[in-house]
Amino acid sequence: MRRLLLLVGLAAAVPATAQPRQSSPGVTQGDFTTRDFRFESGETLPELRLHFRTLGRPRRDARGVVRNAVLVLHGTGGSGSQFLSPQFVSLYAPGQPFDTSRFYVVLPDDIGHGGSSKPSDGLRMRFPRYGYTDMVRAEHLLLTQALGVNHLRVVLGTSMGCMHAWMWGEAYPDFVDGLVPLACAPTQIAGRNRMMRRLAMDAIRADPAWQNGDYTTPPVQGLRGAIEMLWIMGTAPIQQHAQAPTRDAADSVISAYMQRQLRATDANDFLYQFDSSRDYDPSPKLETIQAPVLAINSADDEVNPPSLGIMERLMPRVPHGRYVLIPESAQTRGHGTHTVAAVWGAQLAAFLGSLPER
Repeated sequence: MRRLLLLVGLAAAVPATAQPRQSSPGVTQGDFTTRDFRFESGETLPELRLHFRTLGRPRRDARGVVRNAVLVLHGTGGSGSQFLSPQFVSLYAPGQPFDTSRFYVVLPDDIGHGGSSKPSDGLRMRFPRYGYTDMVRAEHLLLTQALGVNHLRVVLGTSMGCMHAWMWGEAYPDFVDGLVPLACAPTQIAGRNRMMRRLAMDAIRADPAWQNGDYTTPPVQGLRGAIEMLWIMGTAPIQQHAQAPTRDAADSVISAYMQRQLRATDANDFLYQFDSSRDYDPSPKLETIQAPVLAINSADDEVNPPSLGIMERLMPRVPHGRYVLIPESAQTRGHGTHTVAAVWGAQLAAFLGSLPER
């Protein structure tokens, strides 16, 4: 049994055809709950909640197929709310790639993130050990069961969402017209990328205060090490030097960053989020992707460095794929370039314009 929940004080069950509430101008949000969700690990959760936001309205053709839906997927530790930030929201304006007078934009919080079900809700390390396969299947359930979306014009994903976009192309090849993966590679996470993730997770597990997740006091030292690794993964030299051109400024900026992150980060949620990438590897089935693909990375991305040549080796196997490497500049943000729409928005617009009309 599945149901849609309204966010009005305590959520109350309503029929799946009901409309969630409008939380701010142009943005509607709600919760979808599915019962007895079975994870790839064999574990089940009596109720799995997925929080979501939408902009615009779905438009159906004569056969009842939704033709204007866009799924936008966030990165590790993020949520759909990040796509309402000033550096991304310009995409929804009139005449822009995801103009909400034309498109129905869906911004979910994935399992373990934001307002969706996660370990910090109470189960801690007893929460099912979810992976990317579970997250993509839950995204599909949200669209089809809660929102009535039976087709997508585009899946655009950033970082973790980028990897999910590749998985969408393989798991639901007839469901999507186009894929835009930003800041990832379509292969197993290995090498330095995996090592950085492992170091971040080990930092938490090694803190005596962690107590296998049943801590009474947050494992601050372990979290500090994990967050420091996250900072190294996601930042870029040009931006950090511009932000902190003196020694004192650098000390002040990084101290403020650490304080913010320590207040906002739950150790169990962090562990699950980073561990969930363990089942990711679309490389064996790249030839099966039917949808056109626009893959975009940036040259200053420390998580996916272009020097490895991974994209150049794999993209020729994608039947309708194109790869764009954005040069490092004062506008790029390292791995975080994926949310700076001004840098790659023109490429997105051209790609959307190239997709066959339905």
